[in-house]
Amino acid sequence: MKNVLVIDASAMFREYLKEKLTDEKIGVEIADAQRDAVPKLLSILPDLVILNIANSVNDVLDFLNKKQSDPNGKKIPVIMAGPKIDHDEVSDLVQYGVIKYFTRPIKFDLFFESVGRVLRTAFAIDPTPSVLDMHLNKDIIFIEIAMGLNREKITLLKYRLIELIENNELHLPKIILMMSDLRLSYVDGLNMELLLQNITADRRILKRNIKILSFDPFIQSFIEGHPNYEGIQVSKDLSLVLNTLVGLAPSTSSDVQNLISDKILSVSTDSDQGSMAMRFHSDTEEESENDELASGNLKIAIVDTDQTVLQYLKRLCETLGEVVLFSSCKTFIQELSNGKNKYTLAISGMFMPEVTGLDLLQYLVNKRIDLPVIIYSSIVQKEVIMQALKMGASSYLIKPQPQEVLTQKILEIVNANRE
Repeated sequence: MKNVLVIDASAMFREYLKEKLTDEKIGVEIADAQRDAVPKLLSILPDLVILNIANSVNDVLDFLNKKQSDPNGKKIPVIMAGPKIDHDEVSDLVQYGVIKYFTRPIKFDLFFESVGRVLRTAFAIDPTPSVLDMHLNKDIIFIEIAMGLNREKITLLKYRLIELIENNELHLPKIILMMSDLRLSYVDGLNMELLLQNITADRRILKRNIKILSFDPFIQSFIEGHPNYEGIQVSKDLSLVLNTLVGLAPSTSSDVQNLISDKILSVSTDSDQGSMAMRFHSDTEEESENDELASGNLKIAIVDTDQTVLQYLKRLCETLGEVVLFSSCKTFIQELSNGKNKYTLAISGMFMPEVTGLDLLQYLVNKRIDLPVIIYSSIVQKEVIMQALKMGASSYLIKPQPQEVLTQKILEIVNANRE
């Protein structure tokens, strides 16, 4: 069974991780970096550490240094989450085995993609297109859902709601669930149940304080016919919903307009965005500066004529950055000669048609190109290994190698090259 050690996560972040990882039959241990993280790390030797930092990287440097000083601990990859930090700070984390840094609020589709690569586990992520936004005005939480019901976002909603309530010390929060653009059918019934179950999971949210704005007859009949949702009101009239929540008498159209302006458009300023993003990377499919490679965006070239080896190494290296495959050493040298693409490191086979790994090493020496190269070969003759190392290879690894060995070697070489 694979195990993950979660360190210093906020209560909501921790509970969400436990639910998601446990569903995938992955063991979860919880620790405090200042108290018990190092003993737990060395006792269970997890497959991955997920480390949350509240304010500064300095808060966890003691743990990271102790981890790296242990021969077993230093092999364990780390995924970190925290506030936005400088790119140089992100790059410095490589020396501690950190392979990814996520800026809060975390986009969890990208987050679990990275976790899945490390654990070699495909996390089930609901692909249903959905917009789910939430904001707070005084004691009213507005939740807007459009396009569809996505189970990942609905699950996140439960924890984000609790986080929002606790951070703002709301005693009896009121919910306006705006679903005016949704058209559902009976096949969405389970997702509607999950949505309402997660909204009412916090006992501070009373059913009589939940109002749903919807024009969909299915939603109306679903709520009215369900005994568990007694007290929840569905309406087509936003002004009526607002009036009932804020306790005003029926208003004139002018009063309603002012009410809507006050309660919806004037969103409370809340500097705490929370730990969880209700928007995913897949919603825009644009590269987000919130999600940075701790490796400083490593660009790794993999050179081999064997397609099986290329794909195997690609899977192992994807957690570290961009991977570019070359099916011949000659093609890679041509790529280097144009000087346009800069690589952090190359992994090359030894004996290939036309141009060999030794030829590549000689080319780098002749052209004075500072590119670390790991030779990855099944050739075990001592003379060949010594020749490759004398010609400038940073390391020589015998096929096959497990992910942790290759990852650690790459990080050691990259870090040493930066010093």
